[in-house]
Amino acid sequence: MELDPDEESSLYRTLAGAIVPRPIAWVSTTNPEGVDNLAPYSFFNVVAVDPPVVMFAPVDDGGAPGGLKDTPRNISETGEFVVNVVTESVAEAMNRTSATLPAGESEFDHADVTRAESSVVAPPRVAESPVAFECSRYDVVDVGDSTMVLGEVEWVYLDDDVTTDGKMDVEKLDAVGRLSGSLYATTENRFSLERPP
Repeated sequence: MELDPDEESSLYRTLAGAIVPRPIAWVSTTNPEGVDNLAPYSFFNVVAVDPPVVMFAPVDDGGAPGGLKDTPRNISETGEFVVNVVTESVAEAMNRTSATLPAGESEFDHADVTRAESSVVAPPRVAESPVAFECSRYDVVDVGDSTMVLGEVEWVYLDDDVTTDGKMDVEKLDAVGRLSGSLYATTENRFSLERPP
Protein backbone atom coordinates (compact mmCIF):
# COMPACT_ATOMS: atom_id res chain seq x y z
CA MET A 1 0.00 0.00 0.00
CA GLU A 2 1.20 3.49 -0.79
CA LEU A 3 -0.45 6.78 0.08
CA ASP A 4 -0.38 10.11 -1.71
CA PRO A 5 -1.01 12.83 0.90
CA ASP A 6 -2.75 14.92 -1.78
CA GLU A 7 -5.26 12.08 -2.34
CA GLU A 8 -6.03 11.41 1.33
CA SER A 9 -8.55 13.35 3.41
CA SER A 10 -6.16 13.07 6.40
CA LEU A 11 -2.93 11.28 7.28
CA TYR A 12 -3.60 11.62 11.02
CA ARG A 13 -4.29 7.92 11.60
CA THR A 14 -1.24 6.85 9.59
CA LEU A 15 1.12 9.34 11.23
CA ALA A 16 -0.21 8.82 14.76
CA GLY A 17 -0.28 5.05 14.32
CA ALA A 18 3.20 4.65 12.83
CA ILE A 19 5.22 7.22 14.78
CA VAL A 20 5.04 5.40 18.11
CA PRO A 21 5.42 5.46 20.99
CA ARG A 22 5.23 9.22 21.36
CA PRO A 23 6.12 10.88 24.67
CA ILE A 24 3.32 12.85 26.28
CA ALA A 25 3.67 16.48 27.33
CA TRP A 26 1.19 17.04 30.16
CA VAL A 27 1.16 20.82 29.93
CA SER A 28 0.02 23.10 32.71
CA THR A 29 -0.69 26.77 32.08
CA THR A 30 -2.48 29.60 33.85
CA ASN A 31 -4.61 32.06 31.92
CA PRO A 32 -4.51 35.83 32.60
CA GLU A 33 -7.61 35.47 34.82
CA GLY A 34 -5.77 32.97 37.05
CA VAL A 35 -7.48 29.74 35.92
CA ASP A 36 -5.10 26.76 35.75
CA ASN A 37 -5.29 24.56 32.65
CA LEU A 38 -3.84 21.06 32.27
CA ALA A 39 -3.87 19.08 29.02
CA PRO A 40 -1.92 16.22 27.40
CA TYR A 41 -0.21 16.47 23.99
CA SER A 42 1.54 13.56 22.29
CA PHE A 43 3.16 15.56 19.49
CA PHE A 44 6.03 16.36 21.87
CA ASN A 45 9.83 16.15 21.98
CA VAL A 46 13.12 17.83 22.89
CA VAL A 47 14.44 20.22 20.23
CA ALA A 48 17.76 21.53 21.56
CA VAL A 49 20.08 21.20 24.54
CA ASP A 50 21.86 24.56 24.40
CA PRO A 51 19.63 26.40 25.01
CA PRO A 52 17.40 23.65 26.43
CA VAL A 53 14.23 23.77 24.30
CA VAL A 54 11.24 21.41 24.16
CA MET A 55 8.30 21.50 21.79
CA PHE A 56 4.73 20.29 21.54
CA ALA A 57 2.22 20.86 18.77
CA PRO A 58 -1.51 20.97 19.50
CA VAL A 59 -3.91 20.65 16.58
CA ASP A 60 -5.83 23.91 16.29
CA ASP A 61 -9.47 24.17 17.36
CA GLY A 62 -11.53 26.06 14.79
CA GLY A 63 -14.30 26.69 17.33
CA ALA A 64 -12.03 28.30 19.93
CA PRO A 65 -11.10 32.00 20.15
CA GLY A 66 -8.43 32.67 17.55
CA GLY A 67 -8.56 29.00 16.57
CA LEU A 68 -6.28 28.10 19.49
CA LYS A 69 -6.94 25.63 22.28
CA ASP A 70 -6.61 26.95 25.84
CA THR A 71 -3.01 25.77 26.26
CA PRO A 72 -1.37 27.54 23.30
CA ARG A 73 -3.58 30.59 23.84
CA ASN A 74 -2.51 30.81 27.49
CA ILE A 75 1.15 30.46 26.51
CA SER A 76 0.79 33.14 23.83
CA GLU A 77 -0.73 35.48 26.42
CA THR A 78 1.46 34.73 29.46
CA GLY A 79 4.67 33.28 28.02
CA GLU A 80 4.92 30.47 30.59
CA PHE A 81 4.07 26.79 30.95
CA VAL A 82 5.17 23.55 32.61
CA VAL A 83 5.67 20.21 30.87
CA ASN A 84 4.95 17.37 33.30
CA VAL A 85 6.09 13.84 32.41
CA VAL A 86 3.35 11.20 32.44
CA THR A 87 4.01 7.95 34.28
CA GLU A 88 1.83 4.88 34.61
CA SER A 89 0.63 5.95 38.07
CA VAL A 90 -0.92 9.16 36.65
CA ALA A 91 -2.04 7.86 33.24
CA GLU A 92 -5.73 7.72 34.23
CA ALA A 93 -5.64 11.28 35.57
CA MET A 94 -3.83 12.45 32.43
CA ASN A 95 -6.59 10.92 30.33
CA ARG A 96 -9.28 12.68 32.39
CA THR A 97 -7.59 16.03 31.71
CA SER A 98 -8.20 15.57 27.97
CA ALA A 99 -11.92 16.18 28.54
CA THR A 100 -13.49 19.30 27.03
CA LEU A 101 -14.49 21.49 29.95
CA PRO A 102 -16.45 24.75 30.13
CA ALA A 103 -14.39 27.94 30.12
CA GLY A 104 -13.21 28.80 33.61
CA GLU A 105 -13.14 25.20 34.89
CA SER A 106 -9.72 23.74 35.69
CA GLU A 107 -8.64 20.26 34.61
CA PHE A 108 -6.60 20.05 37.82
CA ASP A 109 -9.85 20.06 39.80
CA HIS A 110 -11.82 17.97 37.28
CA ALA A 111 -9.22 15.16 37.36
CA ASP A 112 -8.33 15.56 41.06
CA VAL A 113 -4.70 16.37 40.27
CA THR A 114 -2.60 18.09 42.93
CA ARG A 115 -1.02 21.44 42.15
CA ALA A 116 2.56 22.04 43.28
CA GLU A 117 4.08 25.50 43.23
CA SER A 118 6.60 25.98 40.45
CA SER A 119 9.98 27.53 41.19
CA VAL A 120 10.32 30.17 38.45
CA VAL A 121 7.05 30.28 36.46
CA ALA A 122 3.49 31.07 37.53
CA PRO A 123 1.66 27.92 36.33
CA PRO A 124 1.74 25.07 38.84
CA ARG A 125 3.37 21.75 38.12
CA VAL A 126 1.66 18.40 38.70
CA ALA A 127 2.69 17.21 42.17
CA GLU A 128 2.19 13.56 41.20
CA SER A 129 4.59 13.80 38.23
CA PRO A 130 8.22 12.88 39.01
CA VAL A 131 9.67 15.16 36.30
CA ALA A 132 8.60 18.67 35.32
CA PHE A 133 10.13 21.28 33.03
CA GLU A 134 9.26 24.89 33.80
CA CYS A 135 9.38 26.75 30.50
CA SER A 136 9.23 30.23 29.03
CA ARG A 137 7.85 30.72 25.54
CA TYR A 138 10.71 30.49 23.04
CA ASP A 139 8.52 30.72 19.94
CA VAL A 140 5.08 29.82 18.63
CA VAL A 141 4.92 28.70 15.02
CA ASP A 142 1.88 27.97 12.85
CA VAL A 143 2.41 24.67 11.03
CA GLY A 144 -0.57 23.80 8.85
CA ASP A 145 -3.52 23.12 11.13
CA SER A 146 -1.34 22.91 14.24
CA THR A 147 0.48 25.39 16.45
CA MET A 148 4.00 24.34 17.42
CA VAL A 149 4.96 25.73 20.81
CA LEU A 150 8.66 25.87 21.66
CA GLY A 151 9.63 26.42 25.27
CA GLU A 152 13.00 27.18 26.80
CA VAL A 153 13.49 25.13 29.96
CA GLU A 154 14.09 27.56 32.83
CA TRP A 155 13.92 25.09 35.73
CA VAL A 156 13.72 21.31 36.16
CA TYR A 157 12.04 19.38 38.95
CA LEU A 158 13.27 15.79 39.43
CA ASP A 159 11.84 13.60 42.19
CA ASP A 160 14.67 11.87 44.04
CA ASP A 161 13.04 8.53 43.15
CA VAL A 162 14.02 8.98 39.47
CA THR A 163 17.62 9.97 40.09
CA THR A 164 20.88 8.17 40.84
CA ASP A 165 23.83 10.13 42.21
CA GLY A 166 22.01 13.40 41.49
CA LYS A 167 21.33 12.62 37.81
CA MET A 168 18.22 11.59 35.88
CA ASP A 169 18.05 7.76 35.72
CA VAL A 170 15.95 6.50 32.81
CA GLU A 171 15.84 3.05 34.44
CA LYS A 172 13.80 4.56 37.28
CA LEU A 173 11.30 6.54 35.17
CA ASP A 174 8.18 4.58 34.20
CA ALA A 175 7.12 6.99 31.46
CA VAL A 176 4.02 6.35 29.38
CA GLY A 177 3.92 6.86 25.63
CA ARG A 178 0.99 7.37 23.29
CA LEU A 179 0.33 4.86 20.55
CA SER A 180 -2.91 5.49 18.65
CA GLY A 181 -6.56 5.76 19.56
CA SER A 182 -6.94 4.61 23.17
CA LEU A 183 -3.67 2.64 23.24
CA TYR A 184 -0.65 3.59 25.33
CA ALA A 185 2.69 1.95 26.10
CA THR A 186 5.03 1.87 29.08
CA THR A 187 8.82 1.78 29.16
CA GLU A 188 8.71 -1.45 31.14
CA ASN A 189 10.43 -3.61 28.49
CA ARG A 190 13.85 -2.11 27.79
CA PHE A 191 16.92 -3.31 25.93
CA SER A 192 20.37 -1.90 25.32
CA LEU A 193 22.45 -1.48 22.17
CA GLU A 194 25.96 -0.12 22.21
CA ARG A 195 26.47 2.71 19.75
CA PRO A 196 29.21 1.87 17.22
CA PRO A 197 32.37 4.03 17.16
